[in-house]
This record gives sequence, C-alpha cells and structure tokens, in this order.
Amino acid sequence: MSLSLFSRTALRASSSLAPAATATAGLRYFSQTALRAGDSSVVQAENEKAIATKIYKQTSHIPETTGDMNHNTPDYHAPVDHGTSTFSPVPKRVLDGSEGGSLPAAVLSGAPVDLQGRTVRIYKPAKAASQSGDWVHANPWRMDWDILQKGHRWENPMMGWQSSADEMQGTHIYFKSKEDAIAFAEKQGYEYFVQEPNEKKFEVKSYAANYLHEPKKLKYIKTK
Repeated sequence: MSLSLFSRTALRASSSLAPAATATAGLRYFSQTALRAGDSSVVQAENEKAIATKIYKQTSHIPETTGDMNHNTPDYHAPVDHGTSTFSPVPKRVLDGSEGGSLPAAVLSGAPVDLQGRTVRIYKPAKAASQSGDWVHANPWRMDWDILQKGHRWENPMMGWQSSADEMQGTHIYFKSKEDAIAFAEKQGYEYFVQEPNEKKFEVKSYAANYLHEPKKLKYIKTK
C-alpha cells in the first residue's frame, strides 16, 4: 500500500515538473539577444514611453506663450509628431493655414514639424578653380540645411567616416533664381537666410599704364 502511494506521488511530481524541464531544455539553445528580440514590441513601447516622459519633463516648466513675445522666440508649445526627437529644434512658428493667402505646403505635405524649426541657407556656390567660361552667370542658386547640433553624430569605427542621424544633412535643392528659393522656403515654413555671392572686380589694364606718371616713389621691378 505504501509502495503504490509512493508511486502515485512520484508520478504526480514528475508530471508537474515535465513541462518546466521541457521548456528549459528548449530555451537553452537560444541566446539572450534572441529572447529579447521576441519582446521587441514591449521594448518599443517602453522606449516610446520614456521619450514622451523626457519631452514632457523638458517642456513642463516652460511658461505660457503671450501675444507680445518676440517673433524670434521659439514656440515651445508646438505640436509633437512622429518625427520629433530629443534633439529636434523647436520651431519659432508652425504653419497651420491661418496665415492668409495661398495655403502653405507645410500643412498638407505631411513633413515632420521639426523641419519648420530648421534653418536653411540660400546661396550661390563659387566657381571651382578647374572651371572656366560663363559658369558663374549660369549657375543656379542652392539651398541646403545647416548641420543639426547634437544630431547623433558619430564616427564609423571601421572606416572612420563621419555618420549622422540627421536626414537633411546631405540634402540640397537648386533653383533658377534667389526669389524662387525664398518662395519655396516660405511655402514650406523654413527659417532661412540669404548669402549674397562675392564677385570679383576686374579692371582694364594696358601696357602703356606702366609708363604713366605717378606722384609717388618709383616702382622697382626686379626680375631676379
């Protein structure tokens, strides 16, 4: 009687431990990285919650915006979307369609709001030393984005190349005129500044000018 009771107890214990042993045996072939990858949705939710909490802590102490504030004051109550991160610039104004005139493209383009906080430079690139002819007058105006500070810049450890998380760092657009570039920047809600080109001034010279009278000391031209 005692032997049968012991057998029943042993069978119940072995049956209760069998699933745990099987699970342990099955999981021992997977690395910790693979196990974490299975819970990627949980990790992503925790990361999004941490980012939202950090943004809220950074903006919770900011005072309310008043109507008499300077136009250059950033709008700390600007909306936050999917493209906003902890290193995104704060826009000075966000186009919402109430500006009057034609509807801004920034309202319907779906571009991230932090692009309206970026500053673009409108300029005319200088001619390279290897180019000649009338290239300067035919060269269009160019618009590019300034380097974003704290834009997760790093150096590639293998090749030494400079990397960045700023998607607009290597982007540039060409325009036929300066006015077209300014109109595009205003249409998209970009902060911009225009850098006028530096043009050289060439004076007509002649060989006879070497013999003209000058009320100064004589020039000594040494060839050796």
